[in-house]
Amino acid sequence: MKIVHVALRFDAPGGVETVVRELARRLRAAGEEVEVFASDLYDEASWDRRSGYPAVVDGVPVRRFPIRRRLVPILNMPMMIGLIDALADSGADVIHAHSHRYGHVLQAAAVAGHLDIPFVVSTHYHPADRRETALRRGFLRLQDLGFGASAYRTARAIIEPTPRGARRVAEFAPSSKIRVIPWGVDLAAWSRPEGDRTGRTDVPREYFLFAGRIASNKGLDLLVEALSLLSPAQRRPLVLMGRDWGEQARLEQRARILGIGDEVRFLGHVVAPSEYRAIVRGALALVLPSEWEAFGVVLLEAMAAGTPVVATAVGGVPDVLGDGRFGRLVPYGSPEALAHALGEVVADPVRTRQLALAGRESAEGLDWSVSAERHRQLYREVARG
Repeated sequence: MKIVHVALRFDAPGGVETVVRELARRLRAAGEEVEVFASDLYDEASWDRRSGYPAVVDGVPVRRFPIRRRLVPILNMPMMIGLIDALADSGADVIHAHSHRYGHVLQAAAVAGHLDIPFVVSTHYHPADRRETALRRGFLRLQDLGFGASAYRTARAIIEPTPRGARRVAEFAPSSKIRVIPWGVDLAAWSRPEGDRTGRTDVPREYFLFAGRIASNKGLDLLVEALSLLSPAQRRPLVLMGRDWGEQARLEQRARILGIGDEVRFLGHVVAPSEYRAIVRGALALVLPSEWEAFGVVLLEAMAAGTPVVATAVGGVPDVLGDGRFGRLVPYGSPEALAHALGEVVADPVRTRQLALAGRESAEGLDWSVSAERHRQLYREVARG
């Protein structure tokens, strides 16, 4: 069976990119023919388009297409030039598109519908940010409804990683087509700490950690404020690891105003997997204060490493953390609640360790190989009609 994955970006930092890469390489290892179609975009925040990408990643062929932010005036819906013809000629038995409100999903749906190719979508759904204007939020909701009435009606299956995410997407997409398949973690890599090392001098001995994009929807301003609310006895340095999406300077200034400028440290994007794992493994807690997360692969990584977790109860996060059985959940928007949870990490090490052990046990059933096999079974089901 030939499966073509269609994604905006590939072989670049990001949660969607991790999902596509892990599925593609594991499906190929299972004997399926897999190809990835992606744009030449590397960083969406700065609209950084690149050339010179490798033609094969982890043994999976990758085709790149020029991206255009606006093919229709005013409408910001990136589309790939040449994607429709390439999909039509790909010989795909299944087309699997990733993301929501992006033109490549509509392009893939058009080809699949015209040629009667089984079409699967992983929405990686994210509602409008709270910082958006009312007009913008209304427009994005219209896009939700538009995709539900077009691409998602063409799809034979819509994949969501959590039950809560499935219920949210069912507000605008056919609920009968939604399947819940959790994402995964590379247990083989995360279960062997002896090979993971970091020689960085900017990582303190004890620290709270955020790992992900330094972006406006990640709640990092609230995290910085929460750190300032901790007593000196409970406060630990905050390490932020990830690519800057335009927020670092503002957060640095905020930390200085709050008097904790020396206690907030930015590592940037850490490329080496062993160094990344070592930094996650060494944290007192992995903190994910986001406004929304469809799933949060980094949560599973921390759980597999035995690192305690503090996260906001948004999107699919409560499902991943077992409604608080595998980590501390706090409401989004409350630096006080976030500070209280961080204080508990330090003040109650016994409870913190219990949560971490329960999280590691839960993660043991969510290896990427399990997720890939469930996707594989779904592909065969939709291919049979």
